[in-house]
Amino acid sequence: MIACRKSFTDTLLELAKADKDIIAVTSDARGSVTLGDYAKELPEQFVEVGIAEQDAVGIGAGLAHSGKKVFVCGPACFYVARSLEQVKVDMAYSQNPVKILGVSGGVAYGALGATHHSLHDIAVLRTFPGMTVCLPSDWRMTRKLVKFLVDFNKPCYVRVGRAAVPDVYENDDFDFELGKAIQLLDGSDLTIVAAGETVYHAWQAGLQLKEKGISARVLDCSWIKPFDEEAIRKAASDTARIITVEEHSRFGGLGAMVCETISENPVPVRIIGIPDENVVHGTNAEIFHHYGMDAEGIVKAALDFVKS
Repeated sequence: MIACRKSFTDTLLELAKADKDIIAVTSDARGSVTLGDYAKELPEQFVEVGIAEQDAVGIGAGLAHSGKKVFVCGPACFYVARSLEQVKVDMAYSQNPVKILGVSGGVAYGALGATHHSLHDIAVLRTFPGMTVCLPSDWRMTRKLVKFLVDFNKPCYVRVGRAAVPDVYENDDFDFELGKAIQLLDGSDLTIVAAGETVYHAWQAGLQLKEKGISARVLDCSWIKPFDEEAIRKAASDTARIITVEEHSRFGGLGAMVCETISENPVPVRIIGIPDENVVHGTNAEIFHHYGMDAEGIVKAALDFVKS
């Protein structure tokens, strides 16, 4: 298992050695982002602003406007709260192609609690015109994402967790196309839609449901914006039930996007995510289990759903 943040920065360093226009910007977070090697090997392509996320986005936007390929890296919770105005104005509105790597997203900070969780980022950032949003599901997808983003001429927010995550993809032989979902399993009884670190749990739940006689389609919808509405409409038509699983508030996130997409031809949708409360303290795994976001919880929800 490899952490997505490590896959991201290792790939970025590899590419930056061959391209002097690639610049990494961070806000006293080179350790948590795993940019230590990058800073040592490419100091002239590295900018440290200290604990000043607003400055990091503003400086990144200026560099991008000057033709540099800028990656602003730091804790997700601060870049989608403290510097949100700069993301809105300096990046999205001004169309400066800065890429933000938000690490320790969702509930990855665990016991640090609600102040350090980022459970509103999908709901907010998808409303910014011109913004692109992706939550890669494992290290191989993350590596492909970085290679794509280097020459991508639009602003983008990437959210990853902190710990190493299980492989969703066994090799690089999978299509990774902007705005397209990836079907991990086919099925006819229901569809499970997930993004980011919940994808592995959705996939495992689909395999377990198959053993119980339930045919579950599983979609990796890591591209949040642009969103694969066609895949969702087809799933609704083919399977007539959809479960969404997200490391995000149940309000305004992946579940809401699915409901919006099929609103003219609706089917029952069950949203698994964080309810309207401050998250319980615990490890990432404990929190996932508590809210039914792990494979066990998804299987239980699916079995109940198909009976209803």
